[in-house]
Amino acid sequence: MTDAATTRPGTRRPDAEVVDLCAELIRIDTTNFGPGVDGPGERAGAEYVAAKLDEVGIDCTLYESEPRRTTLVADFAPEGTEPGAEPLLIHGHLDVVPADAADWTVDPFAGELRDGMVWGRGAVDMKDFDAMVLSVVRDRVRTGRAPRRPLRLIFTADEEAGGVLGADWLVRNHPETVEGCTHAIGEVGGFSLTVRDDLRLYLVQTAEKGMAWLKLIADGTAGHGSMRNDDNAVTELAAAVARIGSHRWPHRITDAQRAFLDAIADAWQVELDPDDVETTLARLGSIARMVGATMSNTANPTMLQAGYKVNVIPGRATAGLDGRIVPGGDEEFFATLSELLGDKVRYEIDVHSSGIETEFAGGLADAMQASLAAEDPHARAVPFLMSGGTDAKAWHRMGVRCFGFAPLRLPPELDFVGMFHGVDERVPTDSLEFGARVLDRFLDLA
Repeated sequence: MTDAATTRPGTRRPDAEVVDLCAELIRIDTTNFGPGVDGPGERAGAEYVAAKLDEVGIDCTLYESEPRRTTLVADFAPEGTEPGAEPLLIHGHLDVVPADAADWTVDPFAGELRDGMVWGRGAVDMKDFDAMVLSVVRDRVRTGRAPRRPLRLIFTADEEAGGVLGADWLVRNHPETVEGCTHAIGEVGGFSLTVRDDLRLYLVQTAEKGMAWLKLIADGTAGHGSMRNDDNAVTELAAAVARIGSHRWPHRITDAQRAFLDAIADAWQVELDPDDVETTLARLGSIARMVGATMSNTANPTMLQAGYKVNVIPGRATAGLDGRIVPGGDEEFFATLSELLGDKVRYEIDVHSSGIETEFAGGLADAMQASLAAEDPHARAVPFLMSGGTDAKAWHRMGVRCFGFAPLRLPPELDFVGMFHGVDERVPTDSLEFGARVLDRFLDLA
């Protein structure tokens, strides 16, 4: 591999150091354990990024919502950008979800290179894209190549816990950091879905579901475990949780989902039955799990807590609920939830953000297709609705149109969706290099 520091001026190698950068970022533990639980924070990761940008003369500003919960902002506006062009926001988060080393084949924070892949927590979510951005920008500085328009680079804290201490905090306390930006790219999108040898769909996120992390609460009458009790908080909560868990939400097809389903129907030359879409989606392989979850609202009970001794009936029982809401579906979600909870269980909102959606059209969409096709002549960019959430919701509140575009050409057999928050998370090295080359081309066109 060519050392980017020794690359001759003018020699274009945007992929030269992306693999090493990704591995080094993984080796920095930025685990986010969630609200109220102390962890290493993102400070070390932000300082690493700042050092890499400083090496090529790009100044950064670090913002901390709390000690070690660090977000980095930098501007890349070299001479040669189009006069008067609005800055393009490119964002990636620095935090990762926890990983239990005992479950992994490798040390999840070793950034190990094995079998043509970089292994470790964050390899696909999302230190791979962080590394692409760094590799491309550093190469452009060294080779004197300006992007078409200025870039606003933001590496955030706390995305894995809803962005309360990261993107959300930044736009509330420092809205000037997003000033002038009307378009953004970040996770999750731009990855390939192989239809056949001469056709790969690259899924660009143009919409994402909203999020409702709720605490369900049942209050009852405390008492001795040997006595009859018709006001048992555990019983009421358990019944409500069972109703929610077994509820089948009706299909709600958004514009982004319809565009994706139409692309799938065209690619596989099938007609979609609106009442049996899942049968066709099954042909997509592992990604069908993600797509299937975007067909409707969802609500999954994830945590239960009650009592402190087996012979004591507690006066309160609580549960955690992860709700995901299609764009425009908030009213239906909360109305249905209230019906399922019944009269004796209530909820408190820990985190709530509505879904967002934008049209897959315009200059950025054209630039995505062109940059993908230049590296993969069998590429076709298609929009999709993502089941999870990203920092895009924070930028959306500032009037920014957001796209998930972290390009990766993937082996057809790789369970890419299973890598997100999964065990043995890994990304192929040639996929990283492909992504850096696509991103580099994109910045000439966007």
